[in-house]
Amino acid sequence: MEKNTPLHLQEIIYGSPDSVTSRRISKWEDEGIVRKIAPRIYTSNLQETPAAIIRRNLFPILGNLYPQAILSHRSAFEFAPTANDQIFVTYKYTKKIQLPGITIRFMEGSKAIEGDTSFSGALMVSQRERALLENLQVSRQTGADSKTLAYPQIEEKLEKIVRVNGEAELNQVRDRARDISKELGMEKEFEKLNKIISALLTIRPAKELKSPLATARAIGNPFDPARIQLFELLFRELKQQEFRYREEQNTSTEAYRNFGFYESYFSNYIEGTVFEINEAKQVIATQQPLPARNEDSHDVLGTYQLVSNKREMKIVSYSAENFLEILQYRHAILLSARTDKKPGKFKDKNNQAGYTSFVDMELVRGTLLQSFDFYKALTHPFAKAAYMMFVVSEVHPFLDGNGRIARVMMNAELSTADQTKIIVPTVYREDYLGGLRRLTTDNDPKVYIRMLERAQAFSHTLLGNDMEAMEVVLRASKAFTESNEGVLKIVDS
Repeated sequence: MEKNTPLHLQEIIYGSPDSVTSRRISKWEDEGIVRKIAPRIYTSNLQETPAAIIRRNLFPILGNLYPQAILSHRSAFEFAPTANDQIFVTYKYTKKIQLPGITIRFMEGSKAIEGDTSFSGALMVSQRERALLENLQVSRQTGADSKTLAYPQIEEKLEKIVRVNGEAELNQVRDRARDISKELGMEKEFEKLNKIISALLTIRPAKELKSPLATARAIGNPFDPARIQLFELLFRELKQQEFRYREEQNTSTEAYRNFGFYESYFSNYIEGTVFEINEAKQVIATQQPLPARNEDSHDVLGTYQLVSNKREMKIVSYSAENFLEILQYRHAILLSARTDKKPGKFKDKNNQAGYTSFVDMELVRGTLLQSFDFYKALTHPFAKAAYMMFVVSEVHPFLDGNGRIARVMMNAELSTADQTKIIVPTVYREDYLGGLRRLTTDNDPKVYIRMLERAQAFSHTLLGNDMEAMEVVLRASKAFTESNEGVLKIVDS
């Protein structure tokens, strides 16, 4: 190797009409320093396949070999080859070029206009409004061979604009698209776009839309698609598993109420409403709040009023609208003393816990309605309970009391099927919250499900015939421990 041979070469080296450069590349090729992997494309990477190298460097290659080409149509949104390894580019001619691992579909069309953006070298990308118009062109191909996205996908992109940035932003998209459609000769495509936007803004009938997400927006029930995907993930896992049937043992009125007392106590304790156990007993026994803690006492009373009432806890939803009615009715009882939290009314301010932002207040109703389809398809009481609890917790539909009402809704599913309700004791708080977080942030439902199964197995050991005896069992299990210093003593049956 000559002394002037570069020690380090770029992964992609382009052929050149310059004779000096051309001879230098030929010499490197002869010496085995580079290899040719496509017309005018060489590489110093001697290990990987040509297809892998070209896919990794696709956009710089386009920018170098086809200056002023425009990444357009579906590729302007996807920034990746289709499932059939195609990329779509607007250029000065129509042609199909095969490279290892990729097919470049050149389509003759208008050059870049004001607003189109520079991407990689001399490669441009269609601006959002231009790409929307391009994707509303007629395509003779379908699926992964089509230059355009499917109609519902376009509707969902437009729905996301209004969901994230409001109607004003969507109107600006329409105005910009109207202007550039004349410059590009895409007036017909603009008319299609205008119909979709008008339907989303309820100016035109929703029946013209094809996407469920866009249709929900048009009829006034927009929803959070990411949360619906998360609910579907949990639903699929619940459908695939087998769960134990744990029949309710606290069947008498007294036993059911005693169990309900500890259910209420721990549910409030988890949320930071901390009472000594004897103080909580006094509140329940007298049905009167402690003078110094009026609102906290009412929280315990409201929860107990729900979970100790066997008739109330055997009511479950028969329709999506009924689901919302039950949820709001129970919340009104739960937080009856906290008028500033608007009991029974869905939130009018967004809420979050730590770094987790819950469903936007404008999407609460629609997200809850959409979630009900998965609920209907579940059959096992535990599966329905686990699903219901997570949905309410994840949506966080109220200003306050969301965790407590989620657990009430969960246990109603179990109680109506004569199954053991679930108590989440203080010692189990971090496991409980950790399971919820794991599902929310990591899309892992298994930890959440195992956590609830374990809690139900423990709850199944608690007999409520004698409240004092029940407390002895709870203390022996370290259920009142503030942290995970204690370990629940579970005897499964």
